[in-house]
Amino acid sequence: MEPFLRPQEIPLNDPRSQCYFQPSTAKPFVATPAALEMYGLDTILRCLESLQKRAREFEGLDYLQVFEDPKRAERLWFIEDGEGGAITALLPSDY
Repeated sequence: MEPFLRPQEIPLNDPRSQCYFQPSTAKPFVATPAALEMYGLDTILRCLESLQKRAREFEGLDYLQVFEDPKRAERLWFIEDGEGGAITALLPSDY
């Protein structure tokens, strides 16, 4: 069973929903060691691809996206920082 994406806290049409979760040299994608250990790289990358597809579909998402897997102790967060930041996969306990 793959983790499922929880609804974001703000409406999809909110002006703050402007993140596309597209890594670049200026905005690298990183994952914390704890997230990698709990979810694995393959699952994290599939979740990232899912976010990118959804962001294209809705013309942007909120900066915080949350995946849940009932079999795992913690949710998987994706945070897209502003300019000069990164896209990070992490657990809530990493925050």
